[in-house]
Amino acid sequence: MWKPSQPETPPSPPTPEPTRPAPAATAHEPARSVAAPGDQATITKGLYIKGEISGTESLFVDGKVEGSIVLNGNRVTVGRNGQVAASITAREVVVLGKVRGNVSATDRVDIRAEGAVTGDVSAARISIEDGAFFKGGIDIRKGDAPAKAAAATTHEPAKAGA
Repeated sequence: MWKPSQPETPPSPPTPEPTRPAPAATAHEPARSVAAPGDQATITKGLYIKGEISGTESLFVDGKVEGSIVLNGNRVTVGRNGQVAASITAREVVVLGKVRGNVSATDRVDIRAEGAVTGDVSAARISIEDGAFFKGGIDIRKGDAPAKAAAATTHEPAKAGA
């Protein structure tokens, strides 16, 4: 409210609220909720880790990892600069960089166009985009089947005429 005893100041333009960009969804993939920043650990481009990584958070790897990554129930994302020479076990694995080793996911493995995987993949669902590099075997298992039972059935010889 304007009062005559105070000098008149020009009204300042309203400041727009900062907007956060919506997560990008590709044409073949629905948008998913983004995890809170504290729910994902990051190995940046300048880091090199040799050994076993395990924990209860999701992991984004943009550096180099050698050894094994075990994050049951979580997501492992190998970024464009990521180079992983390790076996990976997680709920979901997304590869945009290079992975040399076996990948086991209880839900899905997604190898993007820029990604490269050399090793066996075992998952309930797998997606390999055009342009991706993959060399190895694929074991599609049912979502609730234990990994050991699936591995035991894949090594049986095929019967002719069955």
